[in-house]
Amino acid sequence: MSEWVDVIAADALADGENVIVDVDGSEVAVFKIDGQFYAIEDVCTHDGAEIASGELDGDEIVCPRHGARFCVRTGEVKCPPAYENIATFPLRIVDGRVQVRDDRWE
Repeated sequence: MSEWVDVIAADALADGENVIVDVDGSEVAVFKIDGQFYAIEDVCTHDGAEIASGELDGDEIVCPRHGARFCVRTGEVKCPPAYENIATFPLRIVDGRVQVRDDRWE
């Protein structure tokens, strides 16, 4: 089982902001949307490029390279050219700190 990785103080991100953290060798983007936190792999499934620098539109991230859209809450692809969802990660708040882990290989 992977360990929980400490990301950031829960009050350090404003709504609509994100931070990137390495979790067991994977780049993970942690977003704050409407006061809630979500963690997705920082990769567009269309071409493997990073996605977190794209525009956030509500709860969807728009890939800065080709315009694919993904739901940050669920990782679900919403618009081509991508057709595969982005991996999501468990997230928790402990003592005011956001923590995330990669449970894909358990």
